[in-house]
Amino acid sequence: MLVIMPESPPIVEIKSLSIERDIPILREVSWTLRAGENWVLLGANGSGKTSLLKAITGYMTESRGEIIINGDTDADWQELREHIGFVSASVAQRIEDEETAQEVVISGKYAMINYWGPLRRVDVARAGAVLEQIEATHLAKRPWCQLSQGERQRILIGRALMVEERLLLILDEPCAGLDPAARAHFLAFLERFASDSASPTVILVTHHVEEITPAFSHALVLKEGRVLASGLKATCLTTKILAEAFDSPLRLIRRRNATYTLEIG
Repeated sequence: MLVIMPESPPIVEIKSLSIERDIPILREVSWTLRAGENWVLLGANGSGKTSLLKAITGYMTESRGEIIINGDTDADWQELREHIGFVSASVAQRIEDEETAQEVVISGKYAMINYWGPLRRVDVARAGAVLEQIEATHLAKRPWCQLSQGERQRILIGRALMVEERLLLILDEPCAGLDPAARAHFLAFLERFASDSASPTVILVTHHVEEITPAFSHALVLKEGRVLASGLKATCLTTKILAEAFDSPLRLIRRRNATYTLEIG
């Protein structure tokens, strides 16, 4: 007897989202994310990935459509940002060299860059739990200038997790700038983190299929502001779909360890 398990309720629903700024940027994008899913967001430059991220995090207003967070049809900008953590290079570039990893993590609770003022006991305790979750307890007192690129990415993830009600964590090209060894170490960490039931739903934004670890169950592929494919990874990550997305002859190869590589030409 086949037993069909009910789907978990959506944590984010995007319905017919369109954004226009003289020209169309996003066109009728619909996307539903549920607890227990981890998504990879793929698309060529100019496909609309950045604009979609800005809309989800409340930094770009829609022309039409709606974004529903945790069933709330009236979520405002502040609510969007409280529920969704965003990790990108733009934050890392603004952190001062002497800021400790612990202070960087705590700053996320107050949405500030570079923490100032005395540390509160409750924040230190929360930061300790977060550092343990991201496997970085040993880095707590280390200054930002002494952290490797991979370590910095972990700390920025911790910064986003400092707010306890995070439902969604967006990682915007987290492997950019990492050497091959550092990238391998970071991806191994990301696989453990994204597989942990205590972690929020993760969206990985990348151009490289090699960075898609088995913990990512779903994929959204954009092209020219439209959804080209959305759903289970096995359905969306195909040679045909990616060749169309990147306008290039290529072949997608799935390895035995459930990771991917591309052959061009």
